[in-house]
Amino acid sequence: MTSNTRVVVIGAGLAGVRLARRLGELGTPVTLVGDEEHRPYNRVLLAEVLAGRYSPDVIALPAPAELTRARVTGIDREARTVECADGSKIAYDRLVLATGSNPVLPPLRGLFTPDHVLPEGVHAFRTMDDCLGLSKAVRPGAKAVVIGGGLLGVSAARALAQRGAQVVLAQQGERLMERQLDPSASKLVQRHLKDLGVEIHTECRVRDVRCVGGAVRSVEMADGYALDADLVVLACGVHPRVGLAQVAGLDVRKGIVVDDELRTSDPYIHAIGDCVQHAGTVYGLATPALEQADALAELLAGDLTARYTGTRSLTRLTLTGHDSPFDLAAFGETEALPGDDVVQLADATRGTYRKVVVRDDRLVGGVLVGELGTVGALARAWEGAEPLPSDGGPLLHLLTNDGGS
Repeated sequence: MTSNTRVVVIGAGLAGVRLARRLGELGTPVTLVGDEEHRPYNRVLLAEVLAGRYSPDVIALPAPAELTRARVTGIDREARTVECADGSKIAYDRLVLATGSNPVLPPLRGLFTPDHVLPEGVHAFRTMDDCLGLSKAVRPGAKAVVIGGGLLGVSAARALAQRGAQVVLAQQGERLMERQLDPSASKLVQRHLKDLGVEIHTECRVRDVRCVGGAVRSVEMADGYALDADLVVLACGVHPRVGLAQVAGLDVRKGIVVDDELRTSDPYIHAIGDCVQHAGTVYGLATPALEQADALAELLAGDLTARYTGTRSLTRLTLTGHDSPFDLAAFGETEALPGDDVVQLADATRGTYRKVVVRDDRLVGGVLVGELGTVGALARAWEGAEPLPSDGGPLLHLLTNDGGS
């Protein structure tokens, strides 16, 4: 690529901002297009804003100078332009879609008003506007129902409890964070939330949102039990934001399909972040998005050998309570298969739990709750996928040595 190649990035989230910044450092001019009124921000930390720990300014990202605020409505692949809602057009030589993801809105009766908007008191939890709206609405003693017990739901419930709300978390699955954690770690998360005053209902399907005068009043479960609610938070997951790509005729399956050069089915259009499907996987996590941005920056800046070959991602969450933080980390396969070796260490008094799963002398996954001093060394052993020594000594050392990271 030449120095006057026009690179346009749609999406000013973590992936888009990282790419624009890296391209700037590598001397490649870039136009970043974002449709939110706020400064670009780290979406991962929205729960900390809701909890009152951080102001929105603290989680702002260093945005490049060339930031255009516009809502892109279409892509003309033949003319190589993007069309904006205000009628303007932006020409590109290389286009990058970093459009992120949208919240999943469950099919509940009463969820939308006749005008197809959420009733007063019902909030998604995905954007800064969602966070600020929820933060403005919450007050001490307010009855809040969080629907969803994954990473997002747990974070939202904890934040609302810290703001003094009476929080009920309704999870359809049998335990909290079941995609990331094993049953023992899930129990420790549940205990932590209960210590903060959160009431938890698992294996509990929400059927109906009841409103009076356009404002939420209660949530009804499938068994007929009703929960009073001043606030309802929808934390049911996210799905890739692929509308622009679909209308443009790009290959879209679960996400926008890209190859190892993060190139879509159009050789002049790339995609990174939550909207992407690479080698059959949609990550929806920060680490893969940042690694994709770095790889694409190198490629667009002229390194033709740069490739993205996938991420082995680690989930990490810090829940801050009234006393001390509650940390957890999980990676790989946290549930053992027949024939796997499992090493577990638990300390009920300190509330710590560590477990690793070994298959064919290789570390394939682990979960740690409480003290995370060993997580760095364990993650490196997992990422390297090297055979472990047969005597198991070094593995036990990794689990117990808090200086391991």
